[in-house]
Amino acid sequence: MSKAFIPEDYKPVLDLFQTQIAIGQVKRIFEDNLCRALNLIRATCPLFVDPNTGLNDDLNGVETPVEFTVKETGVNVQIVHSLAKWKRMALFKYGFPVGMGLVTDMNAIRKEESLDNLHSVYVDQWDWEKVIDAGTRNVEYLKDTVRRIVGAICDTSDAILQKYPTLKTRLSREVSFVTTQQLEDMYPDLSPKEREHEYLKEHKTAFVMQIGGLLKSGVKHDGRAPDYDDWQLNGDIVFWNDVLECAHEVSSMGIRVDAKSLDEQLKKEGADERRGREFHKLLLEGKLPLTIGGGIGQSRVCMLILGKAHIGEVQVSEWDTDTAEKCKSAGIPLL
Repeated sequence: MSKAFIPEDYKPVLDLFQTQIAIGQVKRIFEDNLCRALNLIRATCPLFVDPNTGLNDDLNGVETPVEFTVKETGVNVQIVHSLAKWKRMALFKYGFPVGMGLVTDMNAIRKEESLDNLHSVYVDQWDWEKVIDAGTRNVEYLKDTVRRIVGAICDTSDAILQKYPTLKTRLSREVSFVTTQQLEDMYPDLSPKEREHEYLKEHKTAFVMQIGGLLKSGVKHDGRAPDYDDWQLNGDIVFWNDVLECAHEVSSMGIRVDAKSLDEQLKKEGADERRGREFHKLLLEGKLPLTIGGGIGQSRVCMLILGKAHIGEVQVSEWDTDTAEKCKSAGIPLL
């Protein structure tokens, strides 16, 4: 059954040709804005990695990566889920100084992802990572970084609105910071996503903090792998989507684990077998730089700024028959 939702009286503001041009403009403008805001440079990144290195992102710990064997080497490799760990290793190998980072054009396949207005099996992200020091490994630095990213997104939206004044997108620059426990306390009878929806109705732009650990209820707000974000210093950037009338996540990010938080989180998740992998050994020995980083969804940002109702309007992917037919009958062209 299709999970696509078609807003009443929705019609794309931009036609297919205009949309293609606008997607390119959003991506170029935002990447420049992000690099200026966070002091990043663009870097080349992998599409696949050797799983034995421990560099693939485990996401929620249940997703199955796409694998294949390289014929010439016989090595089995995995399509990346994201570059959360690879980026930190790259900063170490390339010798990036404190206060500087990298951004990559990451593409991934998440074959078990749900298919709806905001989700696809194809993932495209600006995956970024920045070196910090012990003095900035705190919640205030995290919040400042969030505000800078939100500012870069809003600046991009403003620039696109000048080019396409018929667009109706209006994003709030004011970020409301809320923890997952605070959301549970406010809305104890709602699911985590329903809590975000209710909160964003009022606050429009929010950073939902502290994702990965158990709440007082004994359940998690959402899953996070134990070996990249510090669960006390992470979160999701979420905007209110006026077209879909829902919370619209654009980024998962955070200050990364240090040796202490990695040790604690591996124990909590029963993932001690990872300690023997190269990445984890270097981190536990204190040899990797302290970093902050995250992924910002390219299609998610394009969809939000361009006022699209379905992510398939800004990216080419695979959709179920019901979704394709429902969108076609509503006059929504999927790329």
